[in-house]
Amino acid sequence: MGSTDADLAEIDLSDVDPFWSGPMVDRYAGFATLRREDPIRFFAEVGNDFLPAGPGYWAITRHADVIEASRHPEWFCSGEGTNISDLPPEFREFFGSMISMDDPRHARLRKVVSAGFTPRMMRSLEDGVERTAAAIVDDVAERGECDFVTEVAARLPLAVICDMMGIAPDRYDEVFNHSNVVLSQGDPEYIPVDVNPLEALLGAGAGLAAIMHETAEGRRGGDGQDLTSLLVNAEVDGERLSADELASFFVLLCVAGNETTRNAISWGLHYLTGNPDQRTIWLADIDGVTPTAVEEIVRMASPVTHFRRTVTTDGVRLGGHEFKAGEKVVLWYNSANRDEAVFDGPDRFDVRRDPNPHVGFGGPGPHFCLGAHLARREVGVMFRHLLTRLPDIRSTAEPDLLRTNFVNGIKHLPCAWTPA
Repeated sequence: MGSTDADLAEIDLSDVDPFWSGPMVDRYAGFATLRREDPIRFFAEVGNDFLPAGPGYWAITRHADVIEASRHPEWFCSGEGTNISDLPPEFREFFGSMISMDDPRHARLRKVVSAGFTPRMMRSLEDGVERTAAAIVDDVAERGECDFVTEVAARLPLAVICDMMGIAPDRYDEVFNHSNVVLSQGDPEYIPVDVNPLEALLGAGAGLAAIMHETAEGRRGGDGQDLTSLLVNAEVDGERLSADELASFFVLLCVAGNETTRNAISWGLHYLTGNPDQRTIWLADIDGVTPTAVEEIVRMASPVTHFRRTVTTDGVRLGGHEFKAGEKVVLWYNSANRDEAVFDGPDRFDVRRDPNPHVGFGGPGPHFCLGAHLARREVGVMFRHLLTRLPDIRSTAEPDLLRTNFVNGIKHLPCAWTPA
């Protein structure tokens, strides 16, 4: 795609085919054209047999505009939904948790949940990340090849979240399978074409909720140190989480904390394979380069490509455009993270990039990712183990991508290394 008006007219962010199923280079070229030619552009929504087409949305593609909208939830709210499509209210409430709330309810829930993220809990989590990453590499080191997504990248955040919440290890695979369905957006590998995707989504969410309800019941009144124990027994300013709020928070952890971290790790191997000079730089100074390398992986991967907001009042202005109350705006984080006005050589993978003001964890404001610190830790620890123990690990095929415009997901990524 180039920069002509004809190319601009051919870009349709709502159409999975061909925009989201075609080559990545075309996708990023399309967003570059939008930033340059029409950075706040209207797109029609595409309906299907299960959800009617909505009224359409304004695509926000420049970094500065994404930042500005994120800072003003009073003008660009989350409570009307963060998916482009208007999901039924019960879906929005259950699957969105805090992400689909506005203050004061959002502030209340986040305050209660944050009470569980104590310094002691964070130290325990960091110790668990180290142990789990080492065990994952132990399991594959002698083999010389594997599916990097399912056998390496996906195992770390899944184990950390389940351990953090006190989920029994024999249910990890169940959690993994349910979370795949929740974020699949109809990908036929996870939802057969003859199955109603909304029913599959609801069933997977109910499965995750059931696991949390059963886990929480055994923790009430106890003195356990897992996050479920802390949350079911915590009271902040007289507030407690209800059983449904706790279940919804667990669903959020599974999809936001599990899927996004695993995709950042998967894309990290892909970028290191295609940029061997950056691998050499990182290997030469593991401790010094890891912090900036992690930020660069998150920027390049942009695991969550967008979130939607809804305009709350007439006359709101952004980037020279005036909006009306009720209009949808979609913040394209993947586009903001490659904005030429902010990043020098935005398509270049640079493990020492600094500064790196990416929005891979969302923009500034009340909805900035609660688990950003943990995600950074997981990505950094995983690559430190991989690069020091399997220094020549590399992908051996192109990523098998999730068929969606919401999560920049990799389903499978074959890889190989010299057996250790």
